[in-house]
Amino acid sequence: MKRLLAAAAVLATLAQAAAAGEITLFTDSDFRGARLSIDRDAYNLADMGFNDRASSLVVRSGVWQVCENKDFGGYCAEFGPGEYRELPRFNDRISSVREISRGRGGDDRRGGPGWRGERDDRRDDRRDERGGRGDAVQLFSGQRFEGPAVSLSGDVRELNDVGFNDRAGSIVIHEGRWEFCEHGDFRGQCVVFGPGRYPFLEGMNNRISSMRRVR
Repeated sequence: MKRLLAAAAVLATLAQAAAAGEITLFTDSDFRGARLSIDRDAYNLADMGFNDRASSLVVRSGVWQVCENKDFGGYCAEFGPGEYRELPRFNDRISSVREISRGRGGDDRRGGPGWRGERDDRRDDRRDERGGRGDAVQLFSGQRFEGPAVSLSGDVRELNDVGFNDRAGSIVIHEGRWEFCEHGDFRGQCVVFGPGRYPFLEGMNNRISSMRRVR
């Protein structure tokens, strides 16, 4: 019986490890230099000798929150599976990381060209650790919600700060109305989108440089 219980415990541990996401941090841009792979919450990267050292990262699975201070404090942003060659806003400033979702979700193959999004009346059940709603906006590098993604919940004057300048090819808005502009500081051509799913961005494809909530 003891052997059976021990074997079950080992299998449970292996299953949990297999389900966990993974993020790899690199000390230099373009995935060069020393690296650190993480598959669990890291409250203080100083404990791993990697505080304020990351200049690029790869998310192999899961969605990860990256923060400039330890204990997930200060400015934070979320990164889905993908390769991020540069981290202008976080260059040598990452002090803590944690996985917040093990499923991407939102990969909807419906829709067609045009500005009209697909309003989704289904509730977003994604919760953060404080029990609130998940992030308000998700930007995807590819059309139809494909490719690397970043999730945001506040105004961003320069998307270059999160490594996503001129990269958005589709958008999901979970709540609020948001203005997206082609230049930093909300300048140039701008459009406003409300809650919904926008698989194509037509004239703004790969041209969004700033965003802010307008209601």
